[in-house]
Amino acid sequence: METQSETNPTCCPVFDPIPWDDKVFEWENKKFIKASVCTLFYMPLNFGRIMKKIDKKMKEVGAETPDWVCLSDHTSKWNMDLYLAVDKDIPNIENTTLSGKFYSKVYEGLFKDTGKWTKDFENILSSKGLSKKRSFMWYTTCPKCAKKYGKNYIVIVSQID
Repeated sequence: METQSETNPTCCPVFDPIPWDDKVFEWENKKFIKASVCTLFYMPLNFGRIMKKIDKKMKEVGAETPDWVCLSDHTSKWNMDLYLAVDKDIPNIENTTLSGKFYSKVYEGLFKDTGKWTKDFENILSSKGLSKKRSFMWYTTCPKCAKKYGKNYIVIVSQID
């Protein structure tokens, strides 16, 4: 899951926003593994540790992450569930699937703008006559890679009716 060079270490691939911006798509039993992260007022506390744990389990069975999709479901101020796309079932972790119709919109900027993006996203859904069942945030790069690439893309993905 790592891509590194000696002089310019990165852990996240460069994100291409075009396939995800203002798109409706369908998933049929798309495989994910689910893990929980502790948060303090929505700010993740142990994200890195959980991702390393997941990465180890995936490497043990030779699993891949299609499109590097990692969805975050902020269930409360104190918890965030992660859904990491995988190409096969992973033992000793919760395996799940997502099916249905989804809408995604890409935003770029500082995390402090999340409220503004969420409001914009809700307005777009309304203007398109779409109603959401549930929403996820996809933080496409870690803060270090976002700084290196000069872009901090966040995708809001909602399951729609």
